[in-house]
Amino acid sequence: MKIKIKQNILMEHLNYVIRGISNKNIRPILNCIKFELKEEGLYLISSDNDISIRTFIKSELIENIENLGEIVISGRYIYDIVRKLPNEIINIESVMDSKVYITTDTSSFHLNCNNIDEFPIIDFLDSSEPIIIKNNIFKTSINQTAFASSTQESRPVLTGINFNINGDVLELTATDSYRLAKKKIKLENKINQNINIIVPTKNLLELIRMMDDENEVTINIFNNKIIFKFDSIILMSRLINGNYPDTSKLIPEEFEIELLVNLDNFYNSIDRASLLTNEADKNTINFESNNNVVKISSNIPEIGNVEEKIEVKNIKNKDIKIAFSSKYMMDAIKSLDCEEVKLLFNGDIKPIILKNPETDNLIQLILPIRTY
Repeated sequence: MKIKIKQNILMEHLNYVIRGISNKNIRPILNCIKFELKEEGLYLISSDNDISIRTFIKSELIENIENLGEIVISGRYIYDIVRKLPNEIINIESVMDSKVYITTDTSSFHLNCNNIDEFPIIDFLDSSEPIIIKNNIFKTSINQTAFASSTQESRPVLTGINFNINGDVLELTATDSYRLAKKKIKLENKINQNINIIVPTKNLLELIRMMDDENEVTINIFNNKIIFKFDSIILMSRLINGNYPDTSKLIPEEFEIELLVNLDNFYNSIDRASLLTNEADKNTINFESNNNVVKISSNIPEIGNVEEKIEVKNIKNKDIKIAFSSKYMMDAIKSLDCEEVKLLFNGDIKPIILKNPETDNLIQLILPIRTY
C-alpha cells in the first residue's frame, strides 16, 4: 500500500474511526485501525466489539494512489501522529517487514503493523426494511431522551434506549427508574414488522457526535446489531439483550392538576434554587402552587435557604405541594423545545409529567421525592 493524502482529509476521517477503539481491550488488535486502499478510495475501519465504524475517502480526494493494499496499525499512535503533523501532504507506505512509513517533507515516522488476519471481519449489511430519518430529527430525539437512561450496569437494559417501531412510528424510551423520557418520531416509510430493541446509550451519543444536521441516516436493524449509515460513515452497534420494561402504563390519560408556566422562568428559578441543595438529599426542591403563583424553595440547614416565586396559569384551579430533584427537573426542561411547559400532577406521590402544550410527541416523567 502506497498513498499520498492531505493531512486535513485523513484527520477528519481518523476523528470518526478513533471512536471505535478502546485502550481497555484485552485483545490488542481491537486497539487498531485497518486501512484498506482500493481503486475507489481508502476505507478506515475500527472495532472494539461493542461498536464498529467504517469511513470512506473517495479516490478523488486522494493526491496519489500508487499501490493498493491493506494494513492494520495502532489507532492511538496513527491518530496522534497525523493530528500533530502540519496541514500538508502525507506519504503513507507499507513495506515488506510489517512496517509502515509515514512521512512529510520534514517528518518521518516508522510504525510496526499488526497481523491483518487477526482483525475481525465485519459485515456492514443492509436490511430488507431500512429506516430513513433526517439527521437533525434523529440527533434531537436522542438528545431529548439519552439523559434519562441509567449509567448503572446493575440493570443493563436501562443503560440503553428502547427503539420500538410499530408501522410508521418510532418510539424512543429511556429510563433509570427515577425518571423517563419518551419521544415519538413519524417515519417516512411504514415498517411491516414490529421492532423492539435496546441500543446502548453511549453508542448512540458517539453516533450523533459524528452527524451533521443536513442529511439523512439510514438505519438497518438485525437480531443482534443495528447499523447506521450516513454520508461516508457507517456505525454498527451491538444490541443489549433483555426485555425493556413496559412503560406504556406509567403515563396517565387524565390529570387532576395542570399548570402552564414559561419555560425559561421555570428553568432559571429551579437553577437558582438548586444552589442550596446537595446530592446527599437528592438535590431536593420544594414546589408549592397557590392559585396562579408557584413557590420554589430549598434549603441546606447549616448554610441557608432560598425561595423563588413565579407566575403560572392554573388550568384546573387546583393546587399541589410536591418535591423533586432539581437536576432531574432541569434535564427534563432543557429537552423541551417550546416557550411554555405544561406541568401535570395527580397528587404529591404520583409521577410529575412535563410536555409541550402543543404536542404529545415528547413526554418527560419525574418521580417526586417524599420529604416527610
